[in-house]
Amino acid sequence: MSTDTAVKSENAAGVRSRWGVFGSLAFTVILIANSISNIGIAMFDTASSWLMTSLNPDPIMVSAVQVATTLPMFLLTLPAGVVTDIVDPRRLIIGAQVAVLGVSLAFAAIVALRLTTPSVLLTTTFLLGVAGALAAPAWLLITPMLAQTKEDLDSVVAINNTSFNISRAIGPALGGLAISAVGIGAPFWCYCVGNFALLAAVIWWRRPCRPKETLPAERFVTALKAGVRYVRHNRDIDSTLARAVAFYLFASAPWALLPLVARVQMQNGAAIYGVLLGMIGLGSILGSLTLNWLKQRLGPDGLAALATVGTVAALVLYGLAHGPILAIGASLLTGACWIVMMTTLFVSAQVALPDWVRGRGLAIYLSFYFGAMTAGSAIWGKVASVEGLSATFFIAAAGAVIGLIATWGRRLQTAAGLDLTPANHWRAPVFVQRVEDDRGPILVTVEYRIDPKDRAPFLAAMHEIGLERKRDGAYAWNVFDDAAGAGRMVEVFLVQSLLELRRLRARVTRADRAIEQEAHRYLKEPLNATFLVAPQRSREKRRRLPIPAPAPAPAPAE
Repeated sequence: MSTDTAVKSENAAGVRSRWGVFGSLAFTVILIANSISNIGIAMFDTASSWLMTSLNPDPIMVSAVQVATTLPMFLLTLPAGVVTDIVDPRRLIIGAQVAVLGVSLAFAAIVALRLTTPSVLLTTTFLLGVAGALAAPAWLLITPMLAQTKEDLDSVVAINNTSFNISRAIGPALGGLAISAVGIGAPFWCYCVGNFALLAAVIWWRRPCRPKETLPAERFVTALKAGVRYVRHNRDIDSTLARAVAFYLFASAPWALLPLVARVQMQNGAAIYGVLLGMIGLGSILGSLTLNWLKQRLGPDGLAALATVGTVAALVLYGLAHGPILAIGASLLTGACWIVMMTTLFVSAQVALPDWVRGRGLAIYLSFYFGAMTAGSAIWGKVASVEGLSATFFIAAAGAVIGLIATWGRRLQTAAGLDLTPANHWRAPVFVQRVEDDRGPILVTVEYRIDPKDRAPFLAAMHEIGLERKRDGAYAWNVFDDAAGAGRMVEVFLVQSLLELRRLRARVTRADRAIEQEAHRYLKEPLNATFLVAPQRSREKRRRLPIPAPAPAPAPAE
């Protein structure tokens, strides 16, 4: 469902409240519940990492907590994004939140009974990561529905980000203080309270009605292939994913090793660890406040470069930190650079995706994000166990510099000016014979007549059209010269079925249409399209005819 439709469904009158976005009761309730839940999550993350340092302080085991959290996000976010584009995202969130509440209550009871082991802790974080992966793409789609009007969307996103950053600043400090004052079990019970609040809010909320779809819903495997195919042939997304891996793979080091910085390198307790995490949250708030100002002056690519350089400086400071001053400065810098880079990359992915594939496309971006975080956490835990903490941070800093240099040519947010709304300019093909939706494959040929001197610019435009066809559903595409007639060129592509052809036509955006018009201006005659349908095979089992026995060989003459 498009953002415009969601907003209009929420408030058909389109009248803005004098309270702004807070005039929406749904937004206010979800925001409060989300803030409580985020504080609980931050307390849980703080307590779980600190608990592992008590159970097993080996750097590999401590970093394994981060791996167990992000690995399911890497493995399951893409399937969850596919499901989100097919089913009601609200129901998906409710189901995931029920699972989170059940697991969190069971683990809090285990901690209270002093039955925790490293394997139990890692299993719990993994299960919670599974539930989080299932809900993550759905949350990305629900957020715009909470705005009363389209003009409120920017405010909704900004307030949500600010609330998250404040929660991440408060939660770790509260978690560290709760461990010191009450015991290790207190943060886990607070996490349960936050989960219950969020579940109650989502159950109470009713999402706007979804407009009736004109095409049948995609099946899971078909939708999964369509999402992967779109991202594969979208150069804007390719650049975003490359920059994400080059940054997060090395920027994951503090998240995996910060408990050891506080406990081993600085010889301090849980309270200092909570303060360091809180400083990361505070740095995120400061980064959010300066984001728009920096973007106007540096642009998205300059902003990403600045965030990488700042992260490199933070990694070096962590390596040098044996007291709280340097560690606090490194944490502030880490939080500021993290939110700047994360926002820049997320917006770059968001603006490159049309509505029909947004859930799947963002899920692929999240899969790369969590994949880099998972791999990085495992790598830095192993390196720290061999080389030590300080050397590990220095190596990660050097890797971040190399990653920035290697991906500098890949531009971000290049699709920001494109109109990705449906063009709806194709007419349905007319067949003399009745063709069912599942018939296929279908071979589409488009004949073009051009002036031979325009061949080079025409082929350049056709290359862009080929990417468009592949993004929208074609599984094979090419363009051919007619060797027997100069100026005649034929475009050929295959789609799986008539239904997929109809979907391909519906997915063409206005930006795609502009590319097609660029190619059509070279035409000397109107184009001619044909649709060839593969013959339908009979499903009846054919009876095998008996094979006659060979005739006996004639007897030799006497």
